Amino acid sequence: MDWDEAREKTAKTASTGENLDKLSIVELEARIAAFEAEIARVRTEITRKKAHNAAAESLFKR
Repeated sequence: MDWDEAREKTAKTASTGENLDKLSIVELEARIAAFEAEIARVRTEITRKKAHNAAAESLFKR
C-alpha cells in the first residue's frame, strides 16, 4: 500500500483573485456554484445574527 493512497485527498478550495486562465469551463462553472453556495450560507448566517441581535435588543430595552 502506498502512503499517498492512504492519505485523504484535501478538497481544493476556491478563493478570489486566483488566475483563471488554466481552468476549463466546467471548472469555472463549478467555482461559480461553490461561490453561490457560500454566498447563500453567509446570507443565512447574517439573517440568523440579525435575529439574535434583535431579540437581545428587545430583551434589554425593557
